[in-house]
Amino acid sequence: MTTRTRFAPSPTGFMHVGGVRTALFAWLIAQKDNGTFILRIEDTDKVREVAGSVEHIIESLKWLGIGWQEGVDIDGPFGPYLQSKRLEIYHEWARKLIASGRAYADPYTKEQLEAFRGEAAANKKAFLYRDYRPESADNQPSDWDGKSTLRFKSDPKAYKWHDAVMGDLSTGPEVIDDFVLIKSDGFPTYNFCHIIDDLLMGVTHVLRSQEFISSTPNFLNLYEALEIERPILATLPYVMAIDGKKKLGKRDGAKDILAYRNEGFLPEAMINFLATLGWNDGTEQEIFSTQELVEKFTLDRVQRSPARFDEKRLMWLNGQWIRRITLDDLYDRCQAFWPISAASADESTKKQVLGLVQDRIKTLSDLPVLTDYFFGEPSVDWSMIENNKQLASLAKNDVRSLLEAAKTALDIDNYTSDNLQTILNGLLEITGQKPGILFSLIRLAVSWAPFSPALNDTLSVLGRDKTISRITRTLDYIK
Repeated sequence: MTTRTRFAPSPTGFMHVGGVRTALFAWLIAQKDNGTFILRIEDTDKVREVAGSVEHIIESLKWLGIGWQEGVDIDGPFGPYLQSKRLEIYHEWARKLIASGRAYADPYTKEQLEAFRGEAAANKKAFLYRDYRPESADNQPSDWDGKSTLRFKSDPKAYKWHDAVMGDLSTGPEVIDDFVLIKSDGFPTYNFCHIIDDLLMGVTHVLRSQEFISSTPNFLNLYEALEIERPILATLPYVMAIDGKKKLGKRDGAKDILAYRNEGFLPEAMINFLATLGWNDGTEQEIFSTQELVEKFTLDRVQRSPARFDEKRLMWLNGQWIRRITLDDLYDRCQAFWPISAASADESTKKQVLGLVQDRIKTLSDLPVLTDYFFGEPSVDWSMIENNKQLASLAKNDVRSLLEAAKTALDIDNYTSDNLQTILNGLLEITGQKPGILFSLIRLAVSWAPFSPALNDTLSVLGRDKTISRITRTLDYIK
């Protein structure tokens, strides 16, 4: 059997980590088995649809390197892959259910349904539509017009089934109900159309979020009514906020996945992070290439308990991946993140600077703070000395004395990193100061930046003229 998986999001807004993780796991399964991954768009809820969402979904997946062989923008043998273009298919299957006595037109108004719900609540019973099933459900016309709400006529029973992640599950007949198949606007519900599409598209594995697990018994009932074999079902636990108390929402950090791209996160780091958000290979390994994930991923290693979204860990992984890629590769990815001051700098200079800060970058958006002073003249910010625990105790006369000694010692021709380190070490002996004080003071005088690479490397790239000029400017500020 050829493995065929799918990702079938609704175009109702931006993609966040929970949805992308589902796509990634389905894609990994297909990749591992040399199967097919499908991108299908479930756009049957026109009220909640957001313009531009389909394009956003495509852009998000492409950024991460999650590709599909069939989908909304790629012709395939089972298209179209946009559900709004498949309405006649759903109506055809709905008529089959009517003919077999397993579907009926819903005659009730919203007001009547609310009255039924109120009656159930007054009797302290869970509301089940099948308890109010109309008598006409047993005698449906074969010429259903497709404009009235159509409901599934359920057959309540107990179920036992195996979930590839959650294991063996079971439920009683009390959770089976008559749910809507086709709405009054002619569009199908998710509960109906995803089963039809999965069947016709040959989907072998269905991965979805934990929120759908309570609906699974109804799906099983519909599989039986349609006399079709169900695919492998896999329920993915929720992604929780960092405190573990609630499902991750927009207020808790579930932001647009492309926002991470714009903030300078690498797709390799995001893939690594999402894959290990509720999955591990049974070892202590934390950093996985995409190819390693394809080789090692299995559903039986997906944990059953919810995963916690830890952006600090994502940040750490991103730093690890930035250090793993080559300087040339990093340079190509940094084009949109250089400070304005670097606009006129040549490629060689920028690569030299980038090589110095590569080990300190956490996200590409750190680049301006870490490199601006290499290209433009920084402004003196004396508060950086006043707020430095080691430097704050120095009197201005002490600062002036140390910087004058540094200016004299650094006014040399040989600005290689090794020679500068020798000069700096000699300065420690001359001044009798600790590196944390002397080196921090010189670093601030030439950069006025919160972070910088090793001082000797920084000075080497700046060169003698800029180094002496900036120390002189700081001395003038003190005067």
